[in-house]
Amino acid sequence: MADLDFAYDLTLDEARRRTAMLEAIGDDWDPVAVLAEENAAYDMLYSDLDEEQQRIYDELVSAGVLPERGGDRVTD
Repeated sequence: MADLDFAYDLTLDEARRRTAMLEAIGDDWDPVAVLAEENAAYDMLYSDLDEEQQRIYDELVSAGVLPERGGDRVTD
């Protein structure tokens, strides 16, 4: 059986996907507000931890499983 080489350009499909996604989000989407709400949710999630929970949280952060909380981090 002969080797069959073919290529499929996904550029048009990716443009369609992005257009559909932006249409679904709508004009009133505010990414800065969404990020602020997400950060507030994480702050609530990791607040008021007892000693054992804080120890586990610190271990997960040092292992790189969870990101370190703070204003100086950026997303990948």
